[in-house]
Amino acid sequence: MATTTFNKKSLGLETVEPPPPPAEGQTTFVKKPKLAGAKSRKRDIPEGLWTKCNKCGNMIYDKELDDNFKVCPKCQFHFAIGARERINSLVETCSFEESDASLESVDILKFTGVSSYVAKLEQYKKSTSLKDAVCTGIGRIGIHRVGLGVMDFGFLGGSMGSVVGEKLTRLIEAATDKGLPVIIFATSGGARMYEGMFSLMQMAKTCAALAYHARAKLPYISVLTNPTLAGVSASFATVGDLIIAEPGAMIGFAGPRVIESTTQSELPPGFQTAEFLLEHGLIDAIVPRGEMKARLCFYLDYLMVGREQLAALGR
Repeated sequence: MATTTFNKKSLGLETVEPPPPPAEGQTTFVKKPKLAGAKSRKRDIPEGLWTKCNKCGNMIYDKELDDNFKVCPKCQFHFAIGARERINSLVETCSFEESDASLESVDILKFTGVSSYVAKLEQYKKSTSLKDAVCTGIGRIGIHRVGLGVMDFGFLGGSMGSVVGEKLTRLIEAATDKGLPVIIFATSGGARMYEGMFSLMQMAKTCAALAYHARAKLPYISVLTNPTLAGVSASFATVGDLIIAEPGAMIGFAGPRVIESTTQSELPPGFQTAEFLLEHGLIDAIVPRGEMKARLCFYLDYLMVGREQLAALGR
């Protein structure tokens, strides 16, 4: 009788013996399997939609920040704002006529360093769409025509070179000839080192133009924003008939550490802030950005009333 044999087919399953139990006192850690298609729970926030407040850390929707003149709605921190953006928030629609827009700085000293002065100028022209660190012109704020100069910290730290000084001087002289008040918004790290002595000469030049403007009995309002330092704070920024500042603005000449090391004394809290300087008499008022236009109209109404009466009499 024939014997039939059957071969056992493997189904691809292997018998795995269980691991031996751990000895007493030992702890075993079981690794969890990684899921190939798992996604991170962290949400990607698109760039250009939200901004984090430097003071309170609040996340602010960019459109809300723009509508609030770049001021944090939670803690009222004042962000930096560009020159053209500030002008648009102050003057009446289509009333601003820019002057000397074609003036550009030149590398008179042939400055060399990590990067050349010419390369720096080209870089900031592209990033700010300005030819230099100030925008000047004649515009209307409320019912008053004014000579308006607005500095932009985004252009080489708002540093004052030959072009900045020349544009401000021409603005002041034009306002003097036309019988207009002058308003200058200052924000600067000081004189522009790339131009050496030519930069420092602008301090005297701007102040001289303002002296002639004052002789004509015309008002000059200086608005100090964060920061206003060194050669700018030591010249035209602090010789106004009325000096006002934005909240929290840093205002001074040298930095706190330089002053401490020179005087060998500890500086008081809040030193070089607008609030400290208001308390000690250097500035006349602190005005939030959202109230700036209305407050400037109020000041101009008061300062120009006598001048307008003289103009009506032909004097």
